[in-house]
Parts: sequence; C-alpha cells; structure tokens
Amino acid sequence: MNKAKVAAFFDKLAPNWDSDCKNCDRRIRRILDYAGIESSSTVLDVACGTGVLFPFYLERNVRKIMGVDLSAGMIDRARAKFDDPRIELITGDVEQLTLPPFNRCVVYNALPHFEDPLRLIESLSGNLEPGGRLTIAHGDGRDKIDERHRHGASEVSLGLMPADELALIFAPFFDVDTVVDSDEIYVVSGTKKIL
Repeated sequence: MNKAKVAAFFDKLAPNWDSDCKNCDRRIRRILDYAGIESSSTVLDVACGTGVLFPFYLERNVRKIMGVDLSAGMIDRARAKFDDPRIELITGDVEQLTLPPFNRCVVYNALPHFEDPLRLIESLSGNLEPGGRLTIAHGDGRDKIDERHRHGASEVSLGLMPADELALIFAPFFDVDTVVDSDEIYVVSGTKKIL
C-alpha cells in the first residue's frame, strides 16, 4: 500500500472528519481501560487523526501525548483543536521516526491502513519502555469496519484481521492479556516483554 496515497486520502477527509465520524464515548473509555491509560501515562497515539482520543486522555490527566499521523491535514486539524502543553503533534511515518520511549501506545481505528502489521508492531515495540503497553483497537466490530472500508476506503485499506490472528503477531514482542473481537469493539493489548 502506497503511504503517500494513504496520506492524500486522509488529507482530503480531514476538513470534515470530526463532523462525519461518530464515536461512542462509552466504547472509547472501555478501550482506554484495556489500554491502561491513567495519570502516569505517556501516550504515543499512532495515526491520531484529528485527535479523537485526546479529550479522553486528558480527562484521565495523562502526563504526555504524542500524536503521529501520515496526514498533514489531520495533524493541522488536531493543532487547531488542542492547545495543551502535554500534546505534541508530528506529521510523519511512525515506522521511520526516532521517538522517545513511552509507556503506552494506542493505534485506534487505523490498523487496516498499515501494509505490514508485523513491521508496525515490531517498530512500536521499540518505542515502548520495558513493560509498556501496546493497544490496537477499533470502536466498532470487525464486520462493520470491513464493510465501511469496502465502500470508500478500499484503495487504502487491507481489511481487519481477526483479533486472535493479530494477537499471534503481537506474541514475539508482547505478553497479550486482552483479545476482544465483538460486534461493538475490537481490541488486542499487551505489555512489552522484558528480554
């Protein structure tokens, strides 16, 4: 999948993203519970978009949020919405960036837009402190995500694999303790192995 094409796709959607996309606060809070987001958290939000999760991190009084997205348009929208010294925003490819270590990493509503989940997970493990937690999640079930992508994002989406398959990809790098693949949410989460 061409990353420039993915960035251009989301740049085009950025101006209306917040009004077009509806998120369920209850589901997001449940996902962030699985992700272990709390006041001591330093969070790397991968494919952060316009900062959909930022208010939920802030309500938990996290120490730091770094949002990274390929789409400059999405990052520009996030900058316009948030003025908080705990938030840092970067336009770029998270797999290519050199970042400081975090104790939490969240990839929300974005996995199908990454060409190689193994490469992504290995890269993100390098951005986490020992014992840090990676959570990949969606605020809808897999069937709904795949159906939505078939009707508008097929050129920039590989579809969403079953959560138990994703857990196997996590396994070399993370001790997986959460696998949820329901009609409501999709979550795989685990702590970085201490080698």
